[in-house]
Amino acid sequence: MTVHQDTAVVPGIRRAVAGERDEIRRLIGEGFMADPVSGWVFPDEEHRRAAQPEFFGVYLDAALRDGWADVTDDLSAAALWLPVRAAGEGAEEDDLGDRLVRADRGNERVRIVGELTARVHPADRSHYYLPVIVTAPGRRNQGRGRALLATALDRCDREGVPAYLEASNARSKSLYERLGFVFTGTAVELPEGPPMWPMWREPRC
Repeated sequence: MTVHQDTAVVPGIRRAVAGERDEIRRLIGEGFMADPVSGWVFPDEEHRRAAQPEFFGVYLDAALRDGWADVTDDLSAAALWLPVRAAGEGAEEDDLGDRLVRADRGNERVRIVGELTARVHPADRSHYYLPVIVTAPGRRNQGRGRALLATALDRCDREGVPAYLEASNARSKSLYERLGFVFTGTAVELPEGPPMWPMWREPRC
């Protein structure tokens, strides 16, 4: 299906396959070059460009294994989703945080952002978590991100499952709010860095 939004034509949305892993990693790495949180985690631009595909590849591998990755047909945008089970509902210990730290050994900021986001991540209800959504720099403001979100949120509504994410800039926070997400009330304050806004969306049954 092709989504029309204003004068832009958004390619169809589909589920990514494992064989597209390298291309999606490159897309995410490039797409996050100007992200304020990524700029804080990887302050050196050259290192950021080299490290991000490996770093975000950890999330991608987890999504391909345990959740799912939605992409546009032309692989110009992607969204990674992970199922999170509530504490006491058979949730298993995950080493995702350790794998992220290992992806850029010696970078203390990776550990810091992981610990701070973990503190505010809801643990009392099962939900779908969106750790990454990205659009290629030359394809932004054309409705791709909204189309990716709409596809996943339709699933949340059908299944009656909440959704959770952390907005890394004010512009994306506004988009999420228009789609039904609500700021949880406790921002993640990175030391001398940009804020992150944890956001929760109840399913619309």
